[in-house]
Amino acid sequence: MTPSSETPSSPSSSLPRNSHLLTNPSGKHMLRLGSVNYDVQDNIAILTLDEPNKLNALTRGIRMGIREGLQRADQDDAVRVSIITGAGGKAFCAGADIGTFDFDPEKARAFFIDAMEVLSAPERALKPVIAAVNGIAYGGGFELAIASDFILAAESARFAVPEIKLGLLPGFAIVRLQDIVGRAKAKEMSILGDPVDAAEASCLGLVSRVVPDERLLVDAIAFAQRIASQPRLAVQMAKSFYNRGLGGNEMRHAIDGFPFLLMHADAREGINAFREKREPRFDKT
Repeated sequence: MTPSSETPSSPSSSLPRNSHLLTNPSGKHMLRLGSVNYDVQDNIAILTLDEPNKLNALTRGIRMGIREGLQRADQDDAVRVSIITGAGGKAFCAGADIGTFDFDPEKARAFFIDAMEVLSAPERALKPVIAAVNGIAYGGGFELAIASDFILAAESARFAVPEIKLGLLPGFAIVRLQDIVGRAKAKEMSILGDPVDAAEASCLGLVSRVVPDERLLVDAIAFAQRIASQPRLAVQMAKSFYNRGLGGNEMRHAIDGFPFLLMHADAREGINAFREKREPRFDKT
């Protein structure tokens, strides 16, 4: 993608802050919102997380782009469905940007509040959101996917909540995962942190369908078009009814608990070991 050379009188003059126009390979304009490319094809908004050098981790730019992209889709009467996917092929989203973690409790809580708002954005969106998962969806990337209304997984997709390996626990998934895969499997995934492949994710009910890697976006758009062909209000009300009761006290408990975990020696050791590319040495006593 190349930056657009718009004049001051062009639509770029009224773009959101921290955004600019790009030109896609077909010559059409698309928006760059933070680190997310926002493109509308017919009545489908496609949000592509685009920091592949960081495996599309939840950097400030990615978080901003997700939030603003879904808000933009909701405000655009021409858009009926949104798709979230990842650039680069290796990752949908690798989760939190561990390199930027701050051990200060107040800063950690502020980060977690912002992250939870972003991860829950697909749930709060008025219109259906499809996660087209290519490569790894770990930690916050996994949570972003399960907050979406539907997951289409490439055969290469891998899903995990590996926060335990950092001495932490997932935030959003801790209040959502058991409703999808059952309590025992949710505990297993959270306590062991092991990934599941696309086939197992399908068996667990995490994903709607598994498709060849090269067909992921094509099939996601086709699925989105089928949804878009249905009555607009009935589709939005169906999403609202099925999502009723989500959030509330359990989300606040997760937000309050995260800084407490981060203060523990195991979390400091886990995060430092990740940064230093070594195995963590957790307290065995």
